[in-house]
Amino acid sequence: MSAPGTRSAYKAFFEIATRWQDNDVYGHLNNVVYYELLDTVANRYLIEQGVLDPETSDQIGLVVESGCKYFASLAYPEVIDVGLRVAHIGNSSVRYEVGAFAKGSDTAAAEAFFVHVYVDAKSRRPKPLKDDFRAVLEKLRG
Repeated sequence: MSAPGTRSAYKAFFEIATRWQDNDVYGHLNNVVYYELLDTVANRYLIEQGVLDPETSDQIGLVVESGCKYFASLAYPEVIDVGLRVAHIGNSSVRYEVGAFAKGSDTAAAEAFFVHVYVDAKSRRPKPLKDDFRAVLEKLRG
């Protein structure tokens, strides 16, 4: 397994409060929670930047690939920092990468990625990224 990344590798950070239900029977965040964090921070960033409105946007991202590596445990009631960067921007696709960090830690407890293919909201067919959307993604390029 490769070594975990550090905070300096990420372009934007979001503070996320863990929830009681996030822990599994082993006392740490269940692996599914990390995928929820991925989706949350990427979409939150796009919404805050004004290029995504989940209810009205004519272009939406569909996940076509994902993965996660775990290095250390995180658990409720921790508040964690989640870093976001973009590793690749294609014609209609984006590879997002996320690092989950315990407060005060420079080393990621988990690192994950997912690839969105952006499609027309109605036809669900791939659609080239708009220029304003691409510009917002470029700010996150790692």
